[in-house]
Amino acid sequence: MTTVLTPPGGRVRTDRPGTPRRRRPPLITGAATLLVLLFTLLGPLVAPHSPTAQLAAPFQQPDGHFLLGTDVLGRDVASRVLAGGRTIVLTALAGTAAAGAVGTAVGVMAALVSRRLGDLLLRCVDALAVLPGLLVVLVLAAGFPGSRAAVVAAVALATAPFSTRVLRAAADTVIGSGYVEAALARGDGRWAVLRHDVLPNIAGPALMDTALRLVASLHLTATAGFLGLGPGGAAPDWGRMVSENAPGATLAAAPFLAPALLLVLLSVCVGLLAGRLADWAGRGAA
Repeated sequence: MTTVLTPPGGRVRTDRPGTPRRRRPPLITGAATLLVLLFTLLGPLVAPHSPTAQLAAPFQQPDGHFLLGTDVLGRDVASRVLAGGRTIVLTALAGTAAAGAVGTAVGVMAALVSRRLGDLLLRCVDALAVLPGLLVVLVLAAGFPGSRAAVVAAVALATAPFSTRVLRAAADTVIGSGYVEAALARGDGRWAVLRHDVLPNIAGPALMDTALRLVASLHLTATAGFLGLGPGGAAPDWGRMVSENAPGATLAAAPFLAPALLLVLLSVCVGLLAGRLADWAGRGAA
């Protein structure tokens, strides 16, 4: 047992020589994020009214029948808030999953091939990365009006280049540490090396990158809704709710503030979880 001396008033910690400190996963932050995500996904099941039906006068104040009042068209704000988060979350998750799949495939491929060919692949990816994400969303959503798949594809294209670079660097580290050389020396095929030696060792960086890209995907998806892109009509969407109720914010604040605050809460929770995951993995690597 080794004793580490600390300044007066500090804590004295004893560690066994060679024993790494135990890493604690971000349980509290993860639980808070999970609760927010469950609220957005299960909210439509507990909505008290139809989120698309006109039930009263526009911008009616909250009362016993309408907990958050009514919006610009007389629809129940509470029902639309409960139903409006699912679209944003599912679209952002789909875009993040697509970006992660593309980033992993291209990043690992760029690490496994020759250095010159890998750099060429990254140059092609960089050509896409210089485009502003919002511009990509605007072009695709305008080209396919009313299509949620177009928003998903735009989110994936806007975030995949950054995932590609992160995962290429992670795969380079694994390949350079001797895993691949040892596996090939014992006669393993390239597919077996990729599946058993490369992919498991880049799972941590891939998880952190996914959490970070999810934050960007949420921002882009909410912005698309705010601009009226994607499925139109009366479908509830937090971003669109902020836009359509902003002119009447002085008459009734809830239709405008409720979706805006929930968007902020969702982004903050996911962002905090991404930061905690990065800190957790960083301490483990130290």
